[in-house]
Amino acid sequence: MAKNRFEQVNEVQPDAITLVLKRDNDGASGSVVLPAAASGGRLTTDQVSAQLPAQDAFRGAIRLANDVKLAIVVCDPDGVWKSEWGDLYQAID
Repeated sequence: MAKNRFEQVNEVQPDAITLVLKRDNDGASGSVVLPAAASGGRLTTDQVSAQLPAQDAFRGAIRLANDVKLAIVVCDPDGVWKSEWGDLYQAID
């Protein structure tokens, strides 16, 4: 079975759900950002989840993306991403 592919970005994107991963003293965590601009007028402000364990944030992003029919991008400056979640790629400008 082919792995899922996710674009790696350097900042939250206005047209996609952004999974923001980080590493700190407590380990790896993440949050999910749903920009108001991507909501088709349903939201007036960006929605940001609480910090969750990284895997829980990943699963939450997948569920949200399926519900609202948006792409997911990943902001992962600390290298938290796990290969079993899929492949990360960077778009060439």
